[in-house]
Amino acid sequence: MYSRLRRPLAALAFVALAMVLPPATASTSGVSVVGARITLEPERHPESRAAKNAPRFMSVPTRAATLALRMIGTPYRWGGESPASGFDCSGLIRWAYAQVGVDVPHSSFALYDFGRAVSWRRIQTGDVLVFSGLGHVGLYLGGGRMVHAPQSGRYVEIVRLAESNYGRRLVAVRRVVPA
Repeated sequence: MYSRLRRPLAALAFVALAMVLPPATASTSGVSVVGARITLEPERHPESRAAKNAPRFMSVPTRAATLALRMIGTPYRWGGESPASGFDCSGLIRWAYAQVGVDVPHSSFALYDFGRAVSWRRIQTGDVLVFSGLGHVGLYLGGGRMVHAPQSGRYVEIVRLAESNYGRRLVAVRRVVPA
């Protein structure tokens, strides 16, 4: 059991150390620390065929979803589309996709017609979820979860679609197709 705990404990120690050191870029055991941001990266062994054939970068929608995840805890603000002032639901999606070079509308109604329609069975990370009334949108994360900016007085959060009323209210899934 000790050998199974060694790597996670080493990574945790590294992260704790990185939090007290001045901002720098460092990497060990699949954990990257850039300033105060921490990201987990898949381990890549040089001898592994999968590592050699793996794509170098995530897809644009996956990168947008990952960026939206970093905004968890940012306050909701109607009309907002920045981490500094807060987000509304479509502002979060607009901001996340803008960071990866894709311009999407800042309107849940416009997002309903934006991109390409996708069936629920073919949903992927980064797809835009549109809910009944067309007044709310979120970004799909995989595993039945989404990230969204819910309403005034709340913060950007992750919810499980099946464990909330959002799953019952889903009316469209749209795939943002980068130009």
